[in-house]
Amino acid sequence: MAEPASDWAKVGDTVPDVKLLTADDAAVSLREVVKEKPAVLIFYRGGWCPYCNRHLGALAEIEGKVLAAGYQILAISPDQPAKLKATPDREKLGYRLLSDRKAEAAQALGIAFEVPAELVAKYKNEYKIDLEAASGETHHLLPHPAVFVIGRDGVIRYAHVNPDYKIRLTPEEILAVIEAK
Repeated sequence: MAEPASDWAKVGDTVPDVKLLTADDAAVSLREVVKEKPAVLIFYRGGWCPYCNRHLGALAEIEGKVLAAGYQILAISPDQPAKLKATPDREKLGYRLLSDRKAEAAQALGIAFEVPAELVAKYKNEYKIDLEAASGETHHLLPHPAVFVIGRDGVIRYAHVNPDYKIRLTPEEILAVIEAK
């Protein structure tokens, strides 16, 4: 069940000091990465999700404008590092994909939800989506799709979370947000 919106991270909150993994299995501090350059954090369900993959592809098309505005794009999912490497069309994505396989960042931002056991089974048996194999964990946690714009000071400047995995911010909406910051 989704957490109430009031529990989700909001503008003015600080990004959590959690470790994420790169596709090469190297640990990186989320707070340290955003200190390097302001960031557009994209939380997505995983490389197995067609809605997520379309969104990631659309973001690749605006990456140059995001970089020109002084931001970096960081796409974060519960996929373990090996699965990040298998993300469809990954070679077309210039931005970083990061693993939150233990769902620590998603939980700290209040956007994690537990997939009910019957849906975990349906994903695995009917759709051939194995959430445990994707993350390498047994927690069955996924993030609600979310976009956070983070300043170098780690403070959230913009937050958008939608529990409907089919609804995403458009690239144009994301550009409008960072151009207004």
